[in-house]
Amino acid sequence: MRHDFLDRYSRLQSPIHRLPAGLKLISALLLVLATVMMPQGSLWFYILATLGLLVLAAMSTIPPRFVLGRLLMLEPVVLGFSIFSIFRSDGWPIFLTLMTKGTLSILTMIILANTTPFAKILELLRSARVPGLLVTVLALLYRYLFLLIDEGERMHRARQSRTFVAKNSQRYRTIATVVSQLFVRSTERADRIYAAMRARGWQ
Repeated sequence: MRHDFLDRYSRLQSPIHRLPAGLKLISALLLVLATVMMPQGSLWFYILATLGLLVLAAMSTIPPRFVLGRLLMLEPVVLGFSIFSIFRSDGWPIFLTLMTKGTLSILTMIILANTTPFAKILELLRSARVPGLLVTVLALLYRYLFLLIDEGERMHRARQSRTFVAKNSQRYRTIATVVSQLFVRSTERADRIYAAMRARGWQ
């Protein structure tokens, strides 16, 4: 089972890792908030933010390939939210602005997640009086994400061992089958977890 999917490099020894977790969390949230609220055309801010994040990533000794891989993996989400702005009369500037803001926000969260263990982030949220239900949901999401990843990998390996066709169409069909089966299994697991928690007094 892979226990380091989200925060693989969060326990390295670097100047950024040794900073207080609260300082890193507050700084990341403020940077994301400033990025989202920055008006269109603030090129100077985007350049400075990008350079600052790249410097932080270099100081944290997180492998650049890992950061780039995580960024590319999450970039379709940003693209999905931004692409509809193209159909407006002034769509392209808005599209580029949304893509820039989304990319910077994701990069900020990637650096935060890989310089601060998720358990410390949950402790900070509890100490900040964040509603307990939200903290519990985040903790459950963090815990069971590893189970879903592990189960998906086992299903994919089992499917590959029974598939001898190397065509791309067959490979895509196999991936789609694994994803659909994983969705069904995760739904069943969620029902079992819900029933178990209700049986233990959760409301």
